Amino acid sequence: MAQAGQSGDFLVRPDPQDRRLTAPVVGVDHTGAAVETRVVTERPLTIFLNSQEIVTAMTIGDHPDLLAIGFLRNQGMLAAEETITGVDHDAELGVVVVRTARQTDYEEKLRRKTRTSGCAVGTVFGDMMEGLEGLRLPDARLRTSWLYRLSHEINRTPSLYLEAGAIHGTVLCEGDRPLVYMEDVGRHNAVDKVAGWMFVNGTAPEDKILYTTGRLTSEMVLKTAHMGIPILVSRSGFTAWGVELARQFDMTLIGRLRGRRFLCLSGAERLDFDADPQEVAEEAAKHRRKGAGPDA
Repeated sequence: MAQAGQSGDFLVRPDPQDRRLTAPVVGVDHTGAAVETRVVTERPLTIFLNSQEIVTAMTIGDHPDLLAIGFLRNQGMLAAEETITGVDHDAELGVVVVRTARQTDYEEKLRRKTRTSGCAVGTVFGDMMEGLEGLRLPDARLRTSWLYRLSHEINRTPSLYLEAGAIHGTVLCEGDRPLVYMEDVGRHNAVDKVAGWMFVNGTAPEDKILYTTGRLTSEMVLKTAHMGIPILVSRSGFTAWGVELARQFDMTLIGRLRGRRFLCLSGAERLDFDADPQEVAEEAAKHRRKGAGPDA
């Protein structure tokens, strides 16, 4: 895997200037004055595994190949040693087909799928726990100074959120270095794009941190566990089942990371408190996600 250099040297980062991902809309503001603003786009993407239709997700449309691969991997439909023989994307039809050397048949699994609490057609299958029984994630250390530097760097990186809002971000990190930054209208899609990137690049998860702007729900924890990442961090809050699963997997789960404050509800034994919170600046209002409460 290519290595990041100095802070801010992302391997993948958002492109807020990509006009395919936003659209201009005219409206009025609180004074009645006419305004034009840009809003993020949503378009359907239907994912096929070989000849079988799996799911249709609403997405902003970037990195469709990584989204498809990551989704299939996190649903247990692609094994870690899977051989992908091709990925075909038809932008006009909104279809991406992932082809594997192995024959696949997931009709029964598809019959058991259930809608989750996530936005943008987040989907989890009834047997998503398959392959996670007895899982204990690898040991890792997490310095609190890394948390503060990551939060500072990520919040100041040009992004679609800062351009248009109404979007979630997920960042793969190593130590205090953010490596891969993905965005989408659904937090699950953003995580799947990171998972797809890791699968394609053969990236080891044992020393990685996953940062997300979304809530720490059961599905977010399950996806992170499928990826083999031992530390999950968010600006937002928790659900009880998300915390329970994190404790079951021995995952470090940190939420409400804003400025100098955070809350760890699982895996606190991994923390090295090497930074004085009083020396950390509070988060500036312009870097807060608009309209986001502590559990957004």
